[in-house]
Amino acid sequence: MSRRETRAAAARAEKLITALDIGSWKVSALIAERGEGGTLNVLGTGQRESRGVRRGYVADMSATELAVREAVEQAERIAGVNIEDVWVSFSAGGLVSNIASVEVELGGHRIEQEDIDQLLAAGRESIDPAGRMVLHAQPTLYTLDGLNGVKNPKGLHADKLGVDIHVVAADASPVRNLDLCVRSAHLEVKAIVASPVATGMACLSEEERELGVALVELGAGVTNVSLFVGGLLVGLASIPMGAADITDDIASAFGTRRAQAERMKCFYGSATATPRDNHDMIEVAPISAEAGQGEAARITRAQLISIIRPRLEQLFGEVGKALEGLGFTRGRQVVLTGGGAELKGIADYAQGLLGRSVRVGRPRGLTGLPDAHSGPAFATLAGLTRYAASDPIDLRNAQLDRGQQVIRPAGSALIQRLVAAFRTNL
Repeated sequence: MSRRETRAAAARAEKLITALDIGSWKVSALIAERGEGGTLNVLGTGQRESRGVRRGYVADMSATELAVREAVEQAERIAGVNIEDVWVSFSAGGLVSNIASVEVELGGHRIEQEDIDQLLAAGRESIDPAGRMVLHAQPTLYTLDGLNGVKNPKGLHADKLGVDIHVVAADASPVRNLDLCVRSAHLEVKAIVASPVATGMACLSEEERELGVALVELGAGVTNVSLFVGGLLVGLASIPMGAADITDDIASAFGTRRAQAERMKCFYGSATATPRDNHDMIEVAPISAEAGQGEAARITRAQLISIIRPRLEQLFGEVGKALEGLGFTRGRQVVLTGGGAELKGIADYAQGLLGRSVRVGRPRGLTGLPDAHSGPAFATLAGLTRYAASDPIDLRNAQLDRGQQVIRPAGSALIQRLVAAFRTNL
């Protein structure tokens, strides 16, 4: 390869983004390229069954590593490129979201970039993860002498300059296991991103995040409930239950394999019932059919739905409790995403049970996304790509100065302001 070709290959590699979503049911990879005008063009995707992940946690390192290798290699073959680093999602329990608020004294002079850097350095020092591992530490909005919501304070005069830093942390051991698993597959980890942060970028509009919206990620083994207010993720709750539990219920009730139960759920399952369901028949292959024994049984679609509905009722009962615990008691919109959101009629069912507007969130903002990967099950994958392309600032890695007197407001001031305002407007 000539020097010119080498430079061209290196320049293209800098434009590539690889997202890796390691879930309890599937491991999926996506390679995209930054195009002109900030577009994101999908070059290749890959997917493999996840055999080593339970409830979002890596339970079998070798099985998960193999699935990661195969999913990434499939995406590489389709894209025609080799990649070295990936952005990885983390969706297990233990995620917490908080705000660190700091201020520095300026004495009324005009704000320079050095002042901002020193403020952010002070903010970095104020982060207290309480024994958890910090996944995100991002500056959000600035305050000038108590005035909130300033996006760029440079060039303005102030006596006090403050900033609110959005911090997302998780239990350390599951994050380390995930990191080790990906690195064992000979891939460099660019960052491990909290699933709600990534998924919110793919499914929620800026206005929704500003006004207040709840995002419910119906994964296979875990359901994450997150609350966005004022453009920020201000609350998280994790439910150790998901779409795979519905699949297991079907497999157990009708004595069939999980793969067959998953197919029945996807093709014939529904969250809502109609009179016609008593007449539509479904063939169910028994587990013994693997050895060439046993005959396929026949059930009605109504029987299948009767197995799905109790688990859905239990799951959304827990979702309702989580929303109430986060202060999301009335009004506002709920967005469902994740593989479980592909169940027919689930938005109408959830709307009736939760008593608020519900829609299904699908990935957007990518061109060339295959139809098979355009559903809610791939929202996190698309969101990871958009998050990486946004070139997020992380105070843990930023090169910043130090040396300002710091005033730390008591408590999580911004969260208190946002949630109080949110509840007042309900």
